[in-house]
Amino acid sequence: MTNPSTGAYQSRGRNRARRARRWLVAVASVATLGLIAWPVMSYYEIPPFTDKGDPVSYGQAGGGEGGKGGNAKTLMPTGPQADFKNAKTLGDGTHVSVVKLDGKKSGFSGKVWVWAPKEYGDPKYASSGFPVMVALPGGPGNDSNYWALGEFGPDKLSLEKSISKWYQENKSKPFLLAMPILNPGPDDKGIYWDASDIPGQQKMGTWLTEDVPDLMKANFRTIKSRDGWSYMGSSTGGFASLKSVLKHPDKFKTAIANGPDVVPDSPLWRGHEKEKAENNPEVLAKQLAAAKGPDVYIAFQYGSKENAKMIADVKKFTATYGKGPVHTKTWEIPGGTHNGATYLKNMEDPMKWISDQMEGPTPSS
Repeated sequence: MTNPSTGAYQSRGRNRARRARRWLVAVASVATLGLIAWPVMSYYEIPPFTDKGDPVSYGQAGGGEGGKGGNAKTLMPTGPQADFKNAKTLGDGTHVSVVKLDGKKSGFSGKVWVWAPKEYGDPKYASSGFPVMVALPGGPGNDSNYWALGEFGPDKLSLEKSISKWYQENKSKPFLLAMPILNPGPDDKGIYWDASDIPGQQKMGTWLTEDVPDLMKANFRTIKSRDGWSYMGSSTGGFASLKSVLKHPDKFKTAIANGPDVVPDSPLWRGHEKEKAENNPEVLAKQLAAAKGPDVYIAFQYGSKENAKMIADVKKFTATYGKGPVHTKTWEIPGGTHNGATYLKNMEDPMKWISDQMEGPTPSS
């Protein structure tokens, strides 16, 4: 004869087991849906599935040139620390972050994106400065910089990922990247600023060669000498890179100029021929040769399908001025067109050439 109390107990046990199974199924279903939804929610930047906008710090600023822990070649962060916000997180955990920089020397305010390779946080480099590359876009270059935010081609190449890869292959220095906007407004109606201090206009030359480097010095361990400072850009950004190094060879040593103009040609120069000449790479290269230095290294890159006049101008520039202290080397990309994807995909050799001329971080002994 069955004990009634025993049967009730067994029934309650079966009910609890069924409820537990239902809860497990529900939890598993929610977890599965979460895993499926996470990439979608993250893509559309829906909190809490994204870290975009979170604060990013690259270490304590305020050490000064003689700051504790730096070696003889290192400029420790001078401060003040910028209010960086995360714009993109890479697969290796590094961040592209952005800040609005109020340029003290230019008076211009604009966005700058920055990135530090993972080696920057390695304790063995805690006393060492890292080289800086100022990467400049073409196109409008206003309120955006495609080197910071873009992924190029079907392989989703990015400048940050490429530098990390090339460094591991001993083909690049582990650059800190500064990726500022290039123009204070859209370059429509044929208006652009030639990365220069055009009279009556925003001082974009000072912004790019003074304020942006000062931001990097304030927040990162950098290299004191010009051996740790470089430019890279495309189209108008290529012109800016070429011109900035030739105009300030005491501060910057190398540049990669992709598909660049080689002379200033903004309509905003009208009536300011003297100042235009002072920002003309041909004039600057001639002056540098007459002064017998210091040596600078300019890597040119362009596609074979690009504008014929631009290609002819680059060839003429290197033949005429690529001697003495102005060291040049040119890469032509077979079938290449005028775009950042073409340049980045083929930038490995130019990057190695300029990296070989530069100072890199040194591990502590």
